[in-house]
Amino acid sequence: MPGRTDPSGATPVTPSLLREWPLPAPGHDKYSRGSVLVIGGARATPGAALLAGVTALRAGAGKLTLAVAESVAPQLGVALPECGSIGLPETAEGSVRPELDRISSYLDGADTILVGPGLDDPDLAAQLLVALLERETDGGDRPRGDRPGGDAGGRGGPAVVLDAYALSALAPLEDRLDPWRGRLILTPNIKEAAVLLGRDVDDLEKDLAEISGRFDAVVSCHSLIAQPPGLDPEEPELWQVTTGYGGLGTSGSGDVLAGAIAGLRARGASSVQAAC
Repeated sequence: MPGRTDPSGATPVTPSLLREWPLPAPGHDKYSRGSVLVIGGARATPGAALLAGVTALRAGAGKLTLAVAESVAPQLGVALPECGSIGLPETAEGSVRPELDRISSYLDGADTILVGPGLDDPDLAAQLLVALLERETDGGDRPRGDRPGGDAGGRGGPAVVLDAYALSALAPLEDRLDPWRGRLILTPNIKEAAVLLGRDVDDLEKDLAEISGRFDAVVSCHSLIAQPPGLDPEEPELWQVTTGYGGLGTSGSGDVLAGAIAGLRARGASSVQAAC
């Protein structure tokens, strides 16, 4: 969806542009609307996964599974009866352990996988990303076929949205990301963007473009969205959201953002459209 570029080089994301950029038509049942799997929700922070999951459904996803620490899975299943709630092994402190056996079939069936909301241990988050990558490298992921979110603006397999501690764990894995390249969506704040860069953020537009290119990912940070060259040649590489303000940045708003992107991507939007 080409838009008008302002002098800074970014295409403004305005209400009128969004009205002219329609989302894919929803299907007639939950399966045609796409499936989201959220992996997160430690014992101390289950609400982050809940916020992300509720938002994914409200954004149009047809099915939702929350994979969270086993001590809080029943409570989330009651709080959000529309979802599937799977208990993951956890440490004595309630942090999610990087063991995927219980969600293997859900990983195979998801159109978008969101990793991060409510994870509370950076080392275990890093191990979780390694386990997910190794699973795909070993052939654990099935072809997406005509599933709604499988190939919209990405390369075979579900879209992968990373948030919070999952972002902090990404930079050391840069040379192992081939299974995810082209279908990653990153939602860092400024501090997390600095971690991905390995230095302070100096110029947000240029630095997001660098992150996007390094990880072959769509990146949403503050008011800017960047996509790597060539991911979708018909769309600009840099976008700027022109609405909203800093007061929206409260506890939980990042989980809502990540959930909205995951839900829109699962229902068939391209990665950059979902982020915009």
